[in-house]
Amino acid sequence: MDSNQNIEMGSTSTSLLERVKANEQDAWCRVTEIYGPLIYSWCRRSRLSPEDSADLMQDVFRSVVVHISSFEMNVENGSFRGWLWTITRNKIRDRVKTRLGRAQGQGGADAQEFLNQVAEQDFGDLSSSSNSLPDGLAYRAMNIIRNEVQESTWIAFWRTTIDDVAPAVVAEELGISVHSVWQAKSRVLRRARQLLEI
Repeated sequence: MDSNQNIEMGSTSTSLLERVKANEQDAWCRVTEIYGPLIYSWCRRSRLSPEDSADLMQDVFRSVVVHISSFEMNVENGSFRGWLWTITRNKIRDRVKTRLGRAQGQGGADAQEFLNQVAEQDFGDLSSSSNSLPDGLAYRAMNIIRNEVQESTWIAFWRTTIDDVAPAVVAEELGISVHSVWQAKSRVLRRARQLLEI
């Protein structure tokens, strides 16, 4: 069994944030693996170059390191994903303002319009209740889960949920009980919710 499979499946998204706040390396890796590509895509959509987007993504995570201890997920503060977007948007605006300040003869109405566009972008519903997951978040979460669970658990989930095969048929294919198939499906879906709710 992969060492990742020893991760407790019952942990919650809140506990992942608590582990990040406690500076646990595997929790930081999990957060950067899920949200790094999302932050990068926000930067690219804001017309930053690939190099600037990668640099800015690192800046965002540096801010997260500094401020994560004060972040609390609630109605007032919103979701973790929303908080990341706020940090990213501010960093994009700061970068553009800095560049415009250095480049003589640039700016004016066009530059102000660009800054306003960045401020108004939301790139979809970033709330934790969103049913639409931007930029492959679900795909990355599924890859993480696949490495955490046994192969039979993953196959039972995939066959019943994605392939829409009856649990009894999957149970026969895998040589396990129908109850075990339902348990596997439930475990993967619960873990997906945990990863995607922060």
